[in-house]
Amino acid sequence: MRVSAAEQSFTAYVTGYSYWDNTPPGSAAIARPVIHRRAGGKGTYKDPVTIAVGYRLVGGRARLQFPAGTRFYLPHLRRYAIVEDICGDGPNPEITGCARGSGGRPWLDIYVDGSRVDVDKANACMNRLTGYHEVIVNPGSGYPVTAGAIAESGCNTTKNR
Repeated sequence: MRVSAAEQSFTAYVTGYSYWDNTPPGSAAIARPVIHRRAGGKGTYKDPVTIAVGYRLVGGRARLQFPAGTRFYLPHLRRYAIVEDICGDGPNPEITGCARGSGGRPWLDIYVDGSRVDVDKANACMNRLTGYHEVIVNPGSGYPVTAGAIAESGCNTTKNR
């Protein structure tokens, strides 16, 4: 395994979003494409899964908590992820939900896909992976990976393996 000199680990509040509850619903649209044109990814180092982060408004523009293109490794999901989306809905998403974090920790919202499963299965997957988890930012390559769309591949976490 190659470890990155910039690699750091921290605890984050991790949730999931799916094809069914994306904005707009029933889509894989993303706000900050880097590798993908639409939310997706296999979870490998070369093809990380899209992740959404909170933001705050600075001069009327969205400043992401982690810049687009920032990579993470989520050990509990055995997947790499990349910031390509903004999370939050409602009238003031820049001050609610992911933007403010949870329990003083950053909030990361990973795309579970779910386009090939029903909405109930996608929701159950998102509920299963939600919680406080160790994550690695700027990871090196070579961590163990369970590749594939998260919801479609059984939504396995290290807790239920």
